[in-house]
Amino acid sequence: MTTENRSLYSQLPATDRLLRDARFSPLLETWGHTQVVTVLQQLQQAARHAIRDTGALPAWCNDWAGQAQAQLVAQNAPALRAVINLSGTVLHTNLGRAQQADEAIAAVTQAMRHPVTLEYDLDGAGRGHRDQALAALLCELTGAEDACIVNNNAAAVLLMLAATSSGREVVVSRGELVEIGGAFRIPDVMRQAGCQLVEVGTTNRTHLKDYRSALSDQTALLMKVHTSNYHVEGFTKAVDEAELAQLGETCGVPVITDLGSGSLVDFSQYGLPKEPVVRDLIRAGVSLVSFSGDKLLGGPQAGIIVGKKALIEKLQQHPLKRALRADKMTLAALDATLRLYRHPETLAQRLPTLRLLTRSADEIHAQATRLAPHFQARFGERFAVTVEPCLSQIGSGSLPVDRLSSAAITLTPHNGRGSELQALARALRDLPVPVIGRLYDGRLWLDLRCLDADTSLMEMLLK
Repeated sequence: MTTENRSLYSQLPATDRLLRDARFSPLLETWGHTQVVTVLQQLQQAARHAIRDTGALPAWCNDWAGQAQAQLVAQNAPALRAVINLSGTVLHTNLGRAQQADEAIAAVTQAMRHPVTLEYDLDGAGRGHRDQALAALLCELTGAEDACIVNNNAAAVLLMLAATSSGREVVVSRGELVEIGGAFRIPDVMRQAGCQLVEVGTTNRTHLKDYRSALSDQTALLMKVHTSNYHVEGFTKAVDEAELAQLGETCGVPVITDLGSGSLVDFSQYGLPKEPVVRDLIRAGVSLVSFSGDKLLGGPQAGIIVGKKALIEKLQQHPLKRALRADKMTLAALDATLRLYRHPETLAQRLPTLRLLTRSADEIHAQATRLAPHFQARFGERFAVTVEPCLSQIGSGSLPVDRLSSAAITLTPHNGRGSELQALARALRDLPVPVIGRLYDGRLWLDLRCLDADTSLMEMLLK
């Protein structure tokens, strides 16, 4: 150790001395003695490493209180941070999918603050079933006989198969053996459920006779899987649920559908791509339909199963149901969201998912034109700022092939360097409320479809 380094080490203040400094009083009051001391020890160690590696004190050694405050704020930041989604994907899986309606937020707050009738029957003062109240509402909205709720749609598929076909065969078209996010594959979940997959048809064409030929004494189910995360075009043929349900009824074999996206209303009435509606599948005779709560339904993450009462009772009695059941916050949010569907006249305004999906391209373009000068003032020296038409995506794992006309602010580096774009994207993510855009074709695209209000973004740009 050099004499100079010894001198620098001696300049490091002791923890007790720093704690007596008046500037540390607010930190101690806000964060507490334990956290402040831990951070000071970390800073002292970092300073020692800097002296050893560079022969100099870090610049922040002139302001220990300020550095400690910055580190305490960083360490206490919430794990889940609010962001501004300008990626162009409305139901973005990595950003939490559907934004919740005000009514759902209020319902969750109520459920968190107070004891609730989660499994309590007020009439008999005994134990009720946690899905009971929502089951009645789901039956009203879908025409089903009963309903079951678990923590996501993958769990719903697993439970349906395990409770109704373990040890037996399930017939599925080869064109519907899908894989969704996280490498969740239909053949794999069938193995986990203890049932045997029977593939019929080909990747692009499956006929009713293929299902009929596959029937045997070991057939437990005929299964349809909605291919909401990809699309096959050209020389194709698929059997619809009504045809399959008729075959199932004739042969005494239940038909189940993994609908995935799970629309409760006809989206085409809002000018959006048409999706299968749960009520239509129930009316067609499908025995069980499963779908997600946080996709097109616009609620919290949940797996919802509706259908025949006798089959739902099997699901409710299966041991997996307890492991996969939804908690009171999820049920509260889902209940409040479903109640919005009773008032279809205001659904497009009150349900955030539908409100964002139905914003007009003209409205979004006007918003982009209004915001562009602020981006020009902030970034114009290094980037060309333009307003461009673009296409928004409904969901990354839900209807990814469907597009909606939108508008974006684009930023192109004057020097053409990709490193400039990466640095800009990082700078926007480092804002107090991170801004998430999309890098494409040598530009950063900020699609404004999901920007409900300008205020927070403009405030950050003006700082």
